[in-house]
Amino acid sequence: MKTQLPELPTMNDGSSAGLAGKYLTFFLGGETYGIPVLKVREIISMLPITQVPQVPAYMKGVINLRGKVIPVVDLRAKFSMPLAEATASTCIVVAQIRGSEGAIKLIGLIVDAVEEVANISQVDIEPTPDFGGSISVQYILGMAKIKGSVKSLLDIDQIIAADTIESITAELKI
Repeated sequence: MKTQLPELPTMNDGSSAGLAGKYLTFFLGGETYGIPVLKVREIISMLPITQVPQVPAYMKGVINLRGKVIPVVDLRAKFSMPLAEATASTCIVVAQIRGSEGAIKLIGLIVDAVEEVANISQVDIEPTPDFGGSISVQYILGMAKIKGSVKSLLDIDQIIAADTIESITAELKI
């Protein structure tokens, strides 16, 4: 009998149902964020990034990871945070996102530092708060309470719109 893996939730409707599980937590601009560990392919130290012309400013370019060309996003730039120099802790989280036609794409996410893999239970996850109509929370699945602090759980598939990644990868033929 074949076991079907469950689909990871991607909901931005204010509900936090079904979000319990393991998350890779990382630092970015003094805050801590988490993404589902099942979306993480690997964590690598910074590599030389080849710039690509005419891409959004948050797209830093591409890396060659064991012969595979992977687009790299600077999450600080994507979230309109001040840019920072890379340190010894700065790394690239290679994550899987689902394209608009269901195909899995790899993308590198530049983060300040990786913190841990945390097992977050449903009781520790709150729905995304309503900040008012002018503030978008489309990237946030929920807010996790871990060890006395609050971490934003990110919807990695929403951070980079599937059509943006697909147009860039099609243009680069990767």
